[in-house]
Amino acid sequence: MPTSAFRLPGHLSPKAAPALIAADEEHFAAVARTLEESVAELTARLDAERRAPGGTGRQAMDRDAEIHRLTARLRTLRRFGLDLCLGRMVPEDGSAPVYVGRLGLTDSAGHRLLVDWRSPAAEPFFGATHARPTGLASRRRYRWTDGRISDYWDEVFAPDAFAGHAALDDQSAFVASLGANRSERMRDVLGTIQADQDAVIRAGSRGTLVVDGGPGTGKTVVALHRSAYLLYADPRLAHRRGGVLFVGPSRPYLGYVADVLPSLGEEGVQTCVLRDLVPEGATAGAETDSEVARLKASAELVRAVETAVRFYEEPPTEPLTVQTPWCDLRLTAADWAVAFGTAGPGAVHNEVRDEVWEELLTLLMEKYDGDGAAPELVRKALGQDRELLAAFDRAWPLLDPADLVGDLWSVPAYLRLCAPRLSREEVRLLQRAEARAWTVSDLPVLDAARQRLGDPEASRRRRRRE
Repeated sequence: MPTSAFRLPGHLSPKAAPALIAADEEHFAAVARTLEESVAELTARLDAERRAPGGTGRQAMDRDAEIHRLTARLRTLRRFGLDLCLGRMVPEDGSAPVYVGRLGLTDSAGHRLLVDWRSPAAEPFFGATHARPTGLASRRRYRWTDGRISDYWDEVFAPDAFAGHAALDDQSAFVASLGANRSERMRDVLGTIQADQDAVIRAGSRGTLVVDGGPGTGKTVVALHRSAYLLYADPRLAHRRGGVLFVGPSRPYLGYVADVLPSLGEEGVQTCVLRDLVPEGATAGAETDSEVARLKASAELVRAVETAVRFYEEPPTEPLTVQTPWCDLRLTAADWAVAFGTAGPGAVHNEVRDEVWEELLTLLMEKYDGDGAAPELVRKALGQDRELLAAFDRAWPLLDPADLVGDLWSVPAYLRLCAPRLSREEVRLLQRAEARAWTVSDLPVLDAARQRLGDPEASRRRRRRE
């Protein structure tokens, strides 16, 4: 570690005054010692875990998870060193400054040297404004270059806190970050997160959050930092019970932002592009006709998927008599309608199919007077009746998403029926000789179909188990 954490250029020599940086120097010396101790301790623990017997079952899983956790933290500590620290905040009540880091860090005596930027304790560092200082007297942000502080900026929120501060422009860190040269990889911007961005990053995770803005307004920055924050703060993701998927528009884009999440202390975020979300994406080609691409991106085609599925959820209107060795039971059109009605609007077609089938059998059993075989034998016979099975398969068949969308692109009458707002010319444009010659423009439609239909194999697997 360097003897001084600061390496300020000559024109910033006033900022190097001991009165301004002596407390920081002392704190960074403690951070340096603790980092060295932490790296040694983590290395020893990691070696011990790797040498320990692997075990079986849950024991093996816990061991692997611990090795992963230790490796990730060790990698982060080695990657950054002192520049784990983003800045400090001085509370208005006169208590000791709080230093905010990419990770939390505590020395061997239990003194907190850095608070994790995602923790509630660090929230004022990002969220404080002059209108709402959130209990801060001042805030300092550091700029690091090659592991040393090359500049810093102070923001003062309390009238009596001006003494001893060198840079009082509350936008200086942000403006300086905008002035830096653009590179092939997204720069580390955690230290310059603004209050409005931080509010979005820390927003609740229930429901959908839409962040809208023009180019260069920080949407990507917010999305990446929010991913890291949720992994840290959302209890549903604790102990690796869940995860976060970051979807980008292209692979060059993912390459551009690749370094950001590891720099935030998180390596558990999965990334992908849109074509990775559906199996057909791997081989999908480009859409050569711009008008076809426009049509497939419209809400009309998503609605067409819903209409297409509903055609396969229409209850039969003809009654059916089901024969068993003990009695004949009649299934009326009203019975069909009641059974099909158990699937609510927008239910996952293939997955709710078994519930509809069980309701049909229940309705038939309600008509059984019990005079004959045991009810369970009668129900089993009904469930194996070929005529009833065939009628149900015709009325509520298992559907494959690719088949459904392929039919839309190859059967003009079917597409007109499902998307009545399309003109005849638009229907013609969407037709193609090879229904499954997928393009990138097909992927959203395929995804909508897969979401509405579910897995066609799920019901078959359940039937085989039974």
